Amino acid sequence: MPVEIRVPQLGESVVDAVVGTWLKKEGDPVQVGETLVELETDKVNVEITAEQSGVLAQILKPEGETVAVGEVIGAIVEAEAAAAPAPAAAAEAP
Repeated sequence: MPVEIRVPQLGESVVDAVVGTWLKKEGDPVQVGETLVELETDKVNVEITAEQSGVLAQILKPEGETVAVGEVIGAIVEAEAAAAPAPAAAAEAP
């Protein structure tokens, strides 16, 4: 089951941020606590870290896009789920 990467609370009166730099690409392995993306606001820059180990499965918000607090910007899946063969491929095996 994917774990959503959400924009955290950014501070008092700050309601949005700009996606600065994704430090990982889709398909890259990630470890708990590893920085995934940097967000920029007019008051503070925030690093979002991985809440679980696995694979960065999806980036929903590219660099330069404005995002709101609580918005989903990406997803992490368990490494086994990312590496599992498609059911059709498994059915073709002899």
